[in-house]
Amino acid sequence: MVKTESSDVLKTGQPAPRFSLSGIDGNKYSLENFTQSKTLLVVFMCNHCPYVKARIGDLVELQSKFPTVDLTIIGINSNDPNYGNEGFDNMIRFGREYKLNFPYVIDETQRIAKLYGAVCTPDPFLFDDKRRLVYHGRINDAIDPQMNPKIPILEDNVKKVLSGDVIEKDFFPSIGCSIKWIS
Repeated sequence: MVKTESSDVLKTGQPAPRFSLSGIDGNKYSLENFTQSKTLLVVFMCNHCPYVKARIGDLVELQSKFPTVDLTIIGINSNDPNYGNEGFDNMIRFGREYKLNFPYVIDETQRIAKLYGAVCTPDPFLFDDKRRLVYHGRINDAIDPQMNPKIPILEDNVKKVLSGDVIEKDFFPSIGCSIKWIS
């Protein structure tokens, strides 16, 4: 585990980079699949990272709190599929184990992670209805896996976007494991 802080490559107001990726449910997903949702949360995640494992329940709960017309989450795994506990079959197991209620897709070439500037897991990017970046950063205030969150940063920011309010801190670096790049 290499503790890494998210980078500020994709800037607030920039459009979501396009993708077309295969999900663990057998479907292909692209930005066009989510046009009906007022907000879209793209989260770079993986199967082995203790930071992801600690926060995955928070993401499942977040999706449960909002109808998909208000918020849709998509998880993207950009890790080297040959890295321990990664790869598509392990993604399927992870999805079942954590009862994911949102699409989980694989970025086999790692091209999408590079377009977004994702460097760690989890690395969340929140977009508005025009698919412009409005927030990039932490899910909540728990910055270590063993911490219990007290402030639902991402949930509060989704609510702000839905009500037309401005997010004051639009980049608040996430902390997690580094993405495992293919050498």
